[in-house]
Amino acid sequence: MSATRTFRITVRGSFDGLTGEQRTELLAAAPEHDMLRAEFTAEGHLTYDLTARPFFTFRFLDSGEAEEDILDATARAELAAESWLTERGYGFKQLKSQAQDMSLAPLGKRQRREAARG
Repeated sequence: MSATRTFRITVRGSFDGLTGEQRTELLAAAPEHDMLRAEFTAEGHLTYDLTARPFFTFRFLDSGEAEEDILDATARAELAAESWLTERGYGFKQLKSQAQDMSLAPLGKRQRREAARG
């Protein structure tokens, strides 16, 4: 019996060739995409600060049964990010992904204390 693994996938890139209207639209929506509100979600959470730089980050949460499932999860995250941008007509470039299997992540201080108690 295998345990479900949780994957955190980060897809980064930069906006490219935005029109003035698109830029205005993104700036108006910026408060809901603020980096201070960043979280990993199944549908993907977008953050950016267009006033500072043209870069964006999507954060996805996915899962799988085996370590190799992280590759499919990463591909799904990249496709979801591309689709979100394309559906809205936002140009983008240099997409890069990074994925982490949380079952392999080192325990934090509080988690180590709880593990020692239990």
